Amino acid sequence: MTKNSSTSVNRRVDIVSAAIEVFAEIGYYRATTAKVAERAQISQPYVFRFFSTKEALLQEALEVSWTRILEAFRAVIETVAPDQLEKELVDAYIHIMKSYQNETLLQMQAQTIKEDMIAEVMQKGYRDVHQVVLEAFKRLGFEKPYERTMIFLARGMLCNISMALSVPELMLVDE
Repeated sequence: MTKNSSTSVNRRVDIVSAAIEVFAEIGYYRATTAKVAERAQISQPYVFRFFSTKEALLQEALEVSWTRILEAFRAVIETVAPDQLEKELVDAYIHIMKSYQNETLLQMQAQTIKEDMIAEVMQKGYRDVHQVVLEAFKRLGFEKPYERTMIFLARGMLCNISMALSVPELMLVDE
């Protein structure tokens, strides 16, 4: 990779990171590419060099967040003992939520955005996570794998709400 292409990749990552922060903080509809450029410490035209629209930038930001979750879940599935799978998946998700809180907030907001391209990214993200978890539960012989997957995903949504609203008691479990 040449220095210029490496710099371009880094700039693209910087722009997406800035967009995640801006979108999470003030919402997609209030955010502007000018605010994203300011956060990334570049010019607004430079943002458009990489992303033709604000919607395309949001799409990329969401894809980054879904990829992070899928990679973390696949790593857990490949390495953990079956009796620890569900706990380790939850722990992996909690780690992502803490380390990448803005991505979680962005996904929560994106669930309400009706633009087709954004809805499709969200649908694909949920379907991919559902499939990865379901296939792991099936392969490992979990009872009622569809129900377990649904409950696992519902727990993830409750984690999101608990974090977003700062209501940790929603996540208390009996030991």
